[in-house]
Amino acid sequence: MDSEKIEEGIVSLIRKAETDLPIDVIDALRKAAKIEVGVAKVQMETILKNIDLAKESNRPMCQDTGIQTFFVTIGTAYPYISELKEWITNGVKRATKEIPLRPNTVNPLTNENHKDNTGDHIPYITWEFTQSENVTITALPKGGGSENMSKLGMLKPGVGIDGVKDFVVDEMIKAGGNPCPPTVVGVGIGGGADLSLKLGKMALLRPVGIHHKDKSIAAIEEELIKRINESGIGPMGLGGKTTVLDVHVSTAHRHPASLPVGISVQCWADRRAQMVLYPDRSWEVK
Repeated sequence: MDSEKIEEGIVSLIRKAETDLPIDVIDALRKAAKIEVGVAKVQMETILKNIDLAKESNRPMCQDTGIQTFFVTIGTAYPYISELKEWITNGVKRATKEIPLRPNTVNPLTNENHKDNTGDHIPYITWEFTQSENVTITALPKGGGSENMSKLGMLKPGVGIDGVKDFVVDEMIKAGGNPCPPTVVGVGIGGGADLSLKLGKMALLRPVGIHHKDKSIAAIEEELIKRINESGIGPMGLGGKTTVLDVHVSTAHRHPASLPVGISVQCWADRRAQMVLYPDRSWEVK
């Protein structure tokens, strides 16, 4: 059945995200390991060994396999748009058993767990449309420890960009070792409360080491990296030179009376993977 084959593709996408860290993240972690000493160096070497073992054994690199989160870019000419949500949801259910994944979705009122990583509004899917005949699905498993460090600041516009930077640095220092550093931090500036947080999470999709194309925003990213790393929190919060691997900033126009800042954090396991669906129902995981 064609639908079953596509669901198999979704399972493959999730498996890659959970077991095979992107090379840009691995390179950043290796670079960090070279400059650390003492306990921090041991932590970085352990992280790198964990990454190797996950890939070799084809098993998740962390026991917290996260909330299954997807960003889907849909070509308006793709002929099976109406089936996409079902394919993704069924793929998550299958992945939970076949990889396997820890069942992480519980009812917020009763704590009931259906044990298949689905539920109300879960898997969490962001949809975007483009002029194409293909569909691109990016998986971003979101662990609870890093997600708990998300922050929303509704700042007074008068604080300006310096106030924004101070807010981000202060919140990441408060987070300490909780999000399992070294982290990747996404920052959304502007829009409304919900949009700023969404922008922060979407900023995490950018590869580590790739700064914003706007040089003024790239300069903000570089300053935030420097200031957060100067905190000395270090790998796993045990002290060291590397608290963040990267900071990615994204912006939206805002109301003159508000300055929203949304922070989204990924732990050292900056897990993400991508697949393309083609009109003939074939697929490719990248």
